[in-house]
Amino acid sequence: METFKSLFAKPDPQQQVRKCNSLIRQNIRKLDRDILAVRQAEAKTKSLIQQADKRAQKDPSRAAQAQKEVRDFARVLIQQRRASARLITGKAQLHSVQMQVNEAFAVRKIEGSIRASVGIMKDVNSLIRLPEMARTMQELSGELMKAGIIEEMVEDVLPEDGDMLMEGEEGEEEVDKVLGEILKDRRETSAALPAAPVPEPQKPVPAQKQQQVEQEEEEEDADVMMDQMRDRLEALRS
Repeated sequence: METFKSLFAKPDPQQQVRKCNSLIRQNIRKLDRDILAVRQAEAKTKSLIQQADKRAQKDPSRAAQAQKEVRDFARVLIQQRRASARLITGKAQLHSVQMQVNEAFAVRKIEGSIRASVGIMKDVNSLIRLPEMARTMQELSGELMKAGIIEEMVEDVLPEDGDMLMEGEEGEEEVDKVLGEILKDRRETSAALPAAPVPEPQKPVPAQKQQQVEQEEEEEDADVMMDQMRDRLEALRS
């Protein structure tokens, strides 16, 4: 009997808001991890671009292959930056959803009723399209629909996101811009490093000058010996 009654019991507003906030916080933590992972991948791709460019500079025979790798890595980096921007936007929208949900429950507590929020519907619709958040956002949208905060058919609220449709299209101009930014930084850093001092080779001493030095040293030794002999003679005479 209790089970039958519980099927028709009205949901507890406090329990609903706690569950919604728990799902939102869970998604925010996941977004933070995804953003960090993408940024680490960006740093690695930038390093690969610089290494490939360095190979092209050092080995002309492999320059064509290395330059192709440079441009391929640049396209990967563009995709990573788009993913990072999408995740950061999603995190901002999720914070907005959290604020609006708490506000809606606060109004319900005061007025005793709740109205569907078009703003939350738009944000949730955008977030559901993120592959990284699709499953948990569907669960959140189900809870929000039960609470009456959003209506059904969330997917029809907004048209397809233009940025999502453009995913995977990297123009050559965009690739050139990214490469100019990354390779300029690397070359400026290399140019700023002080060059290692080159030791000056010791100049050979000309043979004539060497003989002159040796002769002067011999004459100095002879003078010293003569002075010593004079001192001895003076000592004998006295």
